Amino acid sequence: MSGWGDHHAVTNRLRRLWNNGRLLAIRVDPGDNLFPLRIPLRKPSARELTEQFDVARAWVGALRQASQRYGYALEWKTIGHRIHGAQDLPDAVRIDTPDLALRMLHKQPEAKCFDKLAEQILGNFPTLHGWLARKPLKALQHADDWPRLLAILRWLREHPRPGIYLRQIDLPGVHTKFIESHRGLLIELLDRVLPAAAIDASANGARAFEARYGFLAKPTLIRFRLLDPGQHIHGLSDLSIPLADFRRLNPPARHIFITENDINGLAFPMREDSLVILGLGYGLDALRDIPWLSERRIHYWGDIDTHGFAMLDQLRGYHPHVQSLSMDKATLLEHRLLWGRENRPTRRELSHLNRPEQELYDALRENRHAENLRLEQERISYAWLEAALRNLS
Repeated sequence: MSGWGDHHAVTNRLRRLWNNGRLLAIRVDPGDNLFPLRIPLRKPSARELTEQFDVARAWVGALRQASQRYGYALEWKTIGHRIHGAQDLPDAVRIDTPDLALRMLHKQPEAKCFDKLAEQILGNFPTLHGWLARKPLKALQHADDWPRLLAILRWLREHPRPGIYLRQIDLPGVHTKFIESHRGLLIELLDRVLPAAAIDASANGARAFEARYGFLAKPTLIRFRLLDPGQHIHGLSDLSIPLADFRRLNPPARHIFITENDINGLAFPMREDSLVILGLGYGLDALRDIPWLSERRIHYWGDIDTHGFAMLDQLRGYHPHVQSLSMDKATLLEHRLLWGRENRPTRRELSHLNRPEQELYDALRENRHAENLRLEQERISYAWLEAALRNLS
């Protein structure tokens, strides 16, 4: 009715309070003085009363009927009108209790479930009171999971930094996939129930869950090809080994090539006294603490795009003597017909590029040759790569 505050507007206000969790939060945080809740109503203006008096009278009747049906109170305001005289109009709705608000939203079952969860959660871990008050809907969303979540919290409290794989936790109904799919929630909870000594605060994010709480993680594997048949290991040339083993490997190869993706490493030409590391992408930090790399000639071959240079810059931050391979202007211009487009180029400053690399990087991020230009490794002529390798000799 002309945008005046009606029962629908009242329930919309209550629904917002439900959606932000406040109607549940007050069940564990009685200090929130939300109730009695007063909801102001938009009323007809003097002009609207003149032009729509019958509509306004119906609006008043509908609100009076709704208040009687649902049990909330109406606050009235008397206004004077030059034609219709003094008129009592609903000024606000007053909802006295949270239970009334829940009943109006048909949320009593959810509230009852939340009460049981709160009793269960706080009975085990009183320190989760603040979290529960801030995120009641999240707690309710995981209602069926709480027996297993609490079992994990209790187990880790009793076995801090256990030094085992997640697979080795032996709890009824708890399996690795459950933990992995709830890592974000578990981080929020564990950070509040475990002592600081049981948490590695430097390991952040769901992917660092194992490191943060002292579990063994799946080891990072380094894949490499030995390009010199005389240096194959028991006849093997293509190997993937844990990073810790690769760190100790110290192979005889004096030339190390690093390619951004797998296929270019697999197709890399055979070469005397050389090996190629492949497929790390932005995972180049795995090569940060490989001591024997400081004694080798290292060449990095990445895409000619902004992220390719960002990876080169990252690697050179660990090993300053790294040289780039076929990441130059001549290679870019020679393969003009094979240019592609980079979806999300980076524009950040890089501090470890040499002058020609920096000039080409600037040209790419400033779109001097083409917009979001990208030349992928796979598109570079194999003959061009072989010639580049010969020039290294």
